[in-house]
Amino acid sequence: MQTRDLTAFAAETGVKYFMISYTDLFGGQRAKLVPAQAIAGMQADGAGFAGFATWLDLTPAHPDMLAVPDAAAVIQLPWKPEVAWVPADCVMAGEAVEQAPRNVLRRLVAEAAAEGLRVKTGVEAEFFLLTPEGDAISDAYDTAEKPCYDQQAVMRRYDVIAEICDYMLALGWGAYQNDHEDANGQFEMNWDYADALVTADRHSFFKFMVKSVAEKHGLRATFMPKPIEGLTGNGCHTHISVWDAEAKVNAFADPAKELGLSDAGRHFLGGIMKHAGALAAITNPTVNSYKRINAPRTVSGATWAPNSVTWTGNNRTHMVRVPGAGRFELRLPDGAANPYLLQAVIIAAGLSGLRSEADPGPRHDIDMYAEGHSVTDAPKLPLNLLDAIRAYDADGALKALMGKGFSASYMKLKLQEWGSYTAHFSDWERANTLDV
Repeated sequence: MQTRDLTAFAAETGVKYFMISYTDLFGGQRAKLVPAQAIAGMQADGAGFAGFATWLDLTPAHPDMLAVPDAAAVIQLPWKPEVAWVPADCVMAGEAVEQAPRNVLRRLVAEAAAEGLRVKTGVEAEFFLLTPEGDAISDAYDTAEKPCYDQQAVMRRYDVIAEICDYMLALGWGAYQNDHEDANGQFEMNWDYADALVTADRHSFFKFMVKSVAEKHGLRATFMPKPIEGLTGNGCHTHISVWDAEAKVNAFADPAKELGLSDAGRHFLGGIMKHAGALAAITNPTVNSYKRINAPRTVSGATWAPNSVTWTGNNRTHMVRVPGAGRFELRLPDGAANPYLLQAVIIAAGLSGLRSEADPGPRHDIDMYAEGHSVTDAPKLPLNLLDAIRAYDADGALKALMGKGFSASYMKLKLQEWGSYTAHFSDWERANTLDV
């Protein structure tokens, strides 16, 4: 397949600058702004970065890390058309950087393709619109106890939501619905599912776009898992299906089977269930993540987040639900999930399940929020980030599928993050311990 020429793309579209972007292990988006006149050299050789200066497991002594743009995925910024964003693959000394998140995903996509499988996913990325300081909901009138789908509240933020949706439509993403979510100040916007790498690139760009448009309107957007105590957190529910190589046959669909899920679909789901505890280290990657999945009752009455490893039919109180034939929804991930590692770990767990013909275990159709205590045969999800990291470290099969180099680097940096958190002195400690 012929590679798109970015110099010609700039001439055709009027683009003056390219943002050559990569995502680090903590989900940070890093970029260099390159004038169109210089893009040919960058397309051939990559833009140079000091990897140690971002959240990658590198040192100042490492050679330049080159971010080679994937020209096929270039996106012209709808709100600033003279600039184009292009995701990049990281290379060092002529070799792909094993720990770089987009490289991890590309390798797993190729591994699935080698077995004749094409993973397609869609994400539901929730976010809050806050004041510029990030310390309060931006809409002073958004105070309802049950604000989900509140039409007055969504219309008060029409200018922001409609602008983002218009851009997604113009980009051909197939945007199809937007709503005010279950927390005050929270929104969700949906677009069509696609191949896992396409979804990851779009998810990454979506976060950049939402933050940029919010700033343009004098607001601050956050995907933080639990930004406001007592309110529902930001999830990133992911819908998953697997197809044949030509994407003509859904390998998960079998109308003769339970819930229309084929044997292959059950095995893939079995892999998700089997590796759930370790999965959380990737899908819920921050200290704050565990204030969402282990949250007490919220103001609205439900957290909409799991705390046990269970699956069901069309029931939103479980970690996985099967809302229709041939696909399922993983409700574990949150807004902090790295767009590339999220897709990668789903594929890794699913491939593990397919290869071992994993059984997802019993299906539960109860209301887990009201009757979860009655389920005694399901593991609990990790209580905190350290537990999740330890679960990941103990899961040799998942670590191997994600890559030995990636896994070692990810755990090293996440343990450093946990150490930083535990060394921090909080107001809670002072309030509860000063007078002991």
